Amino acid sequence: MRSSGETIARGAFLFCAGASAVMTASVFLFMIALGLPLFRESDFFSVWSGRWSPHEGLYGVESMISGTLWIALLATALSLPLSLGTAIVITSLGGLRLQKFLNAMIRFMTGIPTVIYGFVGIFLLVPLVRGGLGGAGLSVLAAGIMLAIMISPTMTLFFSDSLLAVDPAYVQAAKALGADRVQRLLYVMLPKALGGMTTGLVLALGRALGDTLIALMLAGNAIGAPESLLDPARTLTAHIALVKAADYDSLEFRSIFACGIALYLFTTVAVIVIRLLSRKKGKCHDPKSC
Repeated sequence: MRSSGETIARGAFLFCAGASAVMTASVFLFMIALGLPLFRESDFFSVWSGRWSPHEGLYGVESMISGTLWIALLATALSLPLSLGTAIVITSLGGLRLQKFLNAMIRFMTGIPTVIYGFVGIFLLVPLVRGGLGGAGLSVLAAGIMLAIMISPTMTLFFSDSLLAVDPAYVQAAKALGADRVQRLLYVMLPKALGGMTTGLVLALGRALGDTLIALMLAGNAIGAPESLLDPARTLTAHIALVKAADYDSLEFRSIFACGIALYLFTTVAVIVIRLLSRKKGKCHDPKSC
């Protein structure tokens, strides 16, 4: 039988879980309710696939969705090898002093405010892009590079924790068979840590999709889908920040809720992927299910 304390704790945890689910669903319904005037006045599909031109009565957010995906995917692709390499040095291949130094630096970087990354990008990165590759400098490339630097510490910590969580018995067994450090890393640690590392990758992608300041300061905020890395772009979050001062009753203002719905759905997909990966990882503890 459960004690009264266990019953109370179980009830409190269930209440908190239920309240979290209700609040999450309420936010989504709130965005739908406030965005309904836009969907009534404009064709539903044109909101997601049309162009943005309020003076012509067009409130499509396709270019913002495109800009968001360009910048977020570029940042994740650039951050992945940097984060993976740093995590490998911290956990396996680096000397003790180098491991401690890198670990301290990574943890320090996670606490740097986003606006600092933005200012560094404006005064250092943008002139380099402009001088080296041409264009205005404020572009998908500039935003993607700086966003990659910003999300890499988070991804590195996930990768490091996943590698360190590998059962030492597997590593010692490989060592006993004569495997060197690189072989133990490639054939034992990385395969065993793949589930947790994939979770870190998806979470970093989610953070890149939801970032506001980097895209607002470095992407150029041009209306129109980018066609190359040197083109300016506007993301969904930057659009929300730029349009929120419009008249509350205007359809232009209501478009920010369509952007919110799109971001919500992107986040939901990321969470579902994480859940599926975690479930698969849990099943693979049983050798018969792997």
